[in-house]
Amino acid sequence: MPELPEVETTRRALERRLDGVAIRHVAQHRADLRVPLPAALPRRLAGRRIAALRRRAKYILADLDDAHSLILHLGMSGRLVFDGPGLGAHEHLTFSFADGTTLRLHDPRRFGLVDLQPTAALAAHPWFRHLGLEPLDPGFDGTALAGALAGKTAALKVALMDQRVVVGVGNIYASEALHRAKLSPRRRAGWLKPAQAERLARALRAVLAEAIDAGGSSLRDYVQASGELGNFQRHFRVYDRAGEPCVCGRAEVRRIVQVGRATFYCPGCQR
Repeated sequence: MPELPEVETTRRALERRLDGVAIRHVAQHRADLRVPLPAALPRRLAGRRIAALRRRAKYILADLDDAHSLILHLGMSGRLVFDGPGLGAHEHLTFSFADGTTLRLHDPRRFGLVDLQPTAALAAHPWFRHLGLEPLDPGFDGTALAGALAGKTAALKVALMDQRVVVGVGNIYASEALHRAKLSPRRRAGWLKPAQAERLARALRAVLAEAIDAGGSSLRDYVQASGELGNFQRHFRVYDRAGEPCVCGRAEVRRIVQVGRATFYCPGCQR
């Protein structure tokens, strides 16, 4: 599933090309993805200008000039790709813009989501009201992270993937950030000392920022909006490297399973 860097990379690509551009036409090729598409979506979007492109957690928000926002979630296998040839049976929406740009929503597994809601009401909407801290916000630090984790007895890696605690962090970046912070994925989340929480907050921000700069990680379905692959998978320290020597030189990377998800860590340097 695309995590925060992949979604943010896509958002930035959309912003570069579509900020201020009007939607000329939308072709809808099916009635639903994970949930039904909004009624009369092509008619409601035609002629609307994109006033801003934002991200909240793993959602891309296109604020329109009629005080509504188009909500896009890529799910497990979704991608937004500019121009080029059609993407076949799994292209579910095709957006044509006034400047000649075409944007295609492709989602083979159909776990993505498209919605249209009043912009002013988004924070209270069920898609958003439960969401936790944004790790790229200026106020995200050890104190904020420790507060979000306080009292939680779940394993630290499991808690980091809880979107009610920190948004956008999934399997890849939780494993990578914990390795950089030298913290075991098994330790109890609510037991971090202030210095450890600060170290982890800095590691999360650094890993996510580096992944965004690299265009995200391409392992299965994800590609950038240009159609190019992301490159951060070339810089993994532990993720998907079980059995390989850790950079610390003291142990090999191990793979364990936590709540049904693979975790990669080094028992030599993560405590």
